[in-house]
Amino acid sequence: MGVAVHRKLTVRDLRAGNRARVLRALYFDQPRSRQELAGITGLSQASVSNVVGELISEGVVVEAGQVDSDGGRPRVLLRVNPAYAAVVGVDVGETHVLVEVFDLTLRRLAEATSPMGPDVHSVDEVAKRVLDGLDRCLRDSGVQDVLGVGIGVPGFVERGLVYAQTVGWHGVALERMLRAGTDLPLFLDNGANTLGQAEVWFGAGRGAGDAVVALIGSGVGASVIAGGVLYRGSSGGAGEWGHTTVALDGRPCRCGARGCLEAYIGASGVVERYRAVEPHVPAEQEAALAALVADGSGAARDVLTEAARYTGLGIANLINLFNPSRVIVGGWAGLLLGARILDDVRAEAARHALHRPFEQASIALCELGPESVALGAATLPVAEFLAAGGVRRQAPSRAG
Repeated sequence: MGVAVHRKLTVRDLRAGNRARVLRALYFDQPRSRQELAGITGLSQASVSNVVGELISEGVVVEAGQVDSDGGRPRVLLRVNPAYAAVVGVDVGETHVLVEVFDLTLRRLAEATSPMGPDVHSVDEVAKRVLDGLDRCLRDSGVQDVLGVGIGVPGFVERGLVYAQTVGWHGVALERMLRAGTDLPLFLDNGANTLGQAEVWFGAGRGAGDAVVALIGSGVGASVIAGGVLYRGSSGGAGEWGHTTVALDGRPCRCGARGCLEAYIGASGVVERYRAVEPHVPAEQEAALAALVADGSGAARDVLTEAARYTGLGIANLINLFNPSRVIVGGWAGLLLGARILDDVRAEAARHALHRPFEQASIALCELGPESVALGAATLPVAEFLAAGGVRRQAPSRAG
C-alpha cells in the first residue's frame, strides 16, 4: 500500500500558480484590466500587478488601450500578445495531412495540405508529409519562433507511440521519426481529442463541463470531457466510440471485428451503402457523400435514414454512459451528413436514450468547421504554456 507524500508548496510554486491563473483568465476572456483580473482570479491587486508586470516584461502580455472607470483614472486593458510566438497544428487524417501555423491567439497564418490515399498509411510517408508541410508553412508565414507543434493522429498515443489499428499502426514511433527532422517541441494526441479541445475552447462546447464531441470522418471517434477534464482512460485509449458494437455479427469493420459503429456511420461505410444502390457515385469519398446528401431519390433517402438511425443509436449510448450536457457532432463527414439528418439523429437518440439524461443533453453540430482537428492540435502547446504560467518547454536536441 502506497504512502501519500505531501510536498510543501514553495514561493516559486505559488508564483507559478498565480501566473497560470492570470494568464488563463486573460487568454480566454480578453481584453481585461488589472482590476478585472483580480476579480476573476481571486488574487489581490498587488499579486495581479506583479504577475502582469512580469508577463509584460517577457512579452507574453501587451497593453491594448484604455477604458474609462467610474470616477477614477482610465483603466489599462491587457491582452495576450499574438506575436509572442507561433504554434503549429497538424491533422494526420485518413485522406490527407494538413499542417497549419497560427499566432498565439490561434489566428491562422499559413496552411499546407497533402492529399493521401485512404488505404496508404506508411508511417514514413506520413512523417515526410508532416515535415514537408511544416517547412512550407513556416516559410510561407515567415514565422521564426514556434512554441510547439501539436499533432492529431488516428488511434491513441502512449509514451510517444501511436496505436491505430484501422490503419495498421501498432506502437508506431511517429514522434521519434518526426524528431529526426525538427527540434521543435512535439505534442501528439488522438484527433478526436484535439477536435474536442478546439470545440470546448472556442466552439459549441464552450462553457460545458461535461460534453462529448463526436468525430465522424473516414474513421469515427469521440472526445469525452468530464468535469472540464478530458477523459483518457488508463493508457489514453478512451473514446474509441467507432468501435463499440451496434450489431452483433454485423458488417465487417476495418479493425477486424464485426458490427462496429464505424462500419455503419463512417464515411467509407455510408459511401459503400450508397454505391450498392447508385452505380454512378464519385470515386472520392467527400464528393460521394456530397452527392448522397444532394440526391433526392428514394434509394438515397434510405441510405441517409440508416445512417441517421445508427448515429442516433450511437449518440444515445454516449448519453446513457456519460450523461453529458452537450453532444457535439463534427468531422468532415459528420458536418456534411449532419446538415441533412441531424433532426432524424435527435429523434433516434430519443428512442434509445434514457429519458432524463436525454432531456438534459443538447445535440448540435460543431461550430469550427471540418478542419478543426488541426486547430485543436495547435491548442496542445498553448494549453501547456498556459498551465505553466507562460514558461516555455525546452525543445530536446535531435540527438536526444
